[in-house]
Amino acid sequence: MATPTEGSAGRQARWQTNAQRRSLNAWLLRPVSWVYGALMALRNRFYAWGLLASHRLPVPVIVVGNVVVGGAGKTPTVIALAQHLLAQGWHPGVVSRGYGRQSDEVLEVTAATPTSESGDEPALIHRATGVPVFVARQRAAAASALLAAHPHVNLLLCDDGLQHLALQRDIAIAVFDERGIGNGWLLPAGLLREPWPPSSGAAFQPNLVLRQHREGATPPNIAPAPGIPVFTAIRRLAHHAVELGGQRIALEQLQGQAITAVAGIARPAVFFDMLRARGLTLAHEVALPDHAAPAAYAALCKSSTTAVVCTEKDAVKCFGQACGEGGVAHPGLWAVPLELVPEPAFFADIDARLAALKTAP
Repeated sequence: MATPTEGSAGRQARWQTNAQRRSLNAWLLRPVSWVYGALMALRNRFYAWGLLASHRLPVPVIVVGNVVVGGAGKTPTVIALAQHLLAQGWHPGVVSRGYGRQSDEVLEVTAATPTSESGDEPALIHRATGVPVFVARQRAAAASALLAAHPHVNLLLCDDGLQHLALQRDIAIAVFDERGIGNGWLLPAGLLREPWPPSSGAAFQPNLVLRQHREGATPPNIAPAPGIPVFTAIRRLAHHAVELGGQRIALEQLQGQAITAVAGIARPAVFFDMLRARGLTLAHEVALPDHAAPAAYAALCKSSTTAVVCTEKDAVKCFGQACGEGGVAHPGLWAVPLELVPEPAFFADIDARLAALKTAP
């Protein structure tokens, strides 16, 4: 089974693989990466000198981002943080650019908002946490609109934006996955959006590092950065799957039958491997590009003759196509939630930093 967008996903996967090593192609792109690095350093200096405007909000801001390009676990981290902060008595909100959305307007994400207008990740965050979520091209505009609409919100989480310096942050978290820092070179010769480890005294360094790894795997080896604590989180599939109508079943109930697995994420193969590790039989693997258009899921729903299993991120689009909407019959559509379990010390560090902000003059 194939879709027109799978070729793009394959190209993404090949580039990700090549950026893990210092291949001939990477060496050829190295001069371009030097230019990129110089421009990024100049831009950071302009922000540090106040030549570019940076907005300060009246509530604490926690930015969750990555140093490497591609999905490294930002959104699961934001969801885990939002759930923790709610339990601690905070009233968080989330702002995002809403990558891939077809609108530039400032927009509140609700259950009725089409993913084409919100972006898939903001829709997933709202569904998973229930906290206010706003999207806009400029995150500061999204933040201002959110605080005006929800004055009880007393903390903001920024999904992505570690390199977005127009919004001032109080805590910055850099997330890494199994890829680590790739070949250690900047884009486009490598995976890095900025140098790692950061040079001593560099402006806008992250305050914490969260290394994520699959259950049973070894945490990625990240070069230490002086003064930046490193924590670990386990990334695993939930023990249940959720159907279009909200019904839950144990994941093991899908064992023994042919499954079509679909993933429109940065690294689809990771999801497929996790499903196989849970004993599922993948008759078809459909790798779509990250932030794939809803039409790709609609085509999949119409053509599949087996049960379809996807990620929660895909579900906000795939379920939206309803695989049964308009009377289209389908043998089953299931989403398997991804759980992120940071070590307790990570949340303790966040709580301590927020307590310090509360008592600061």
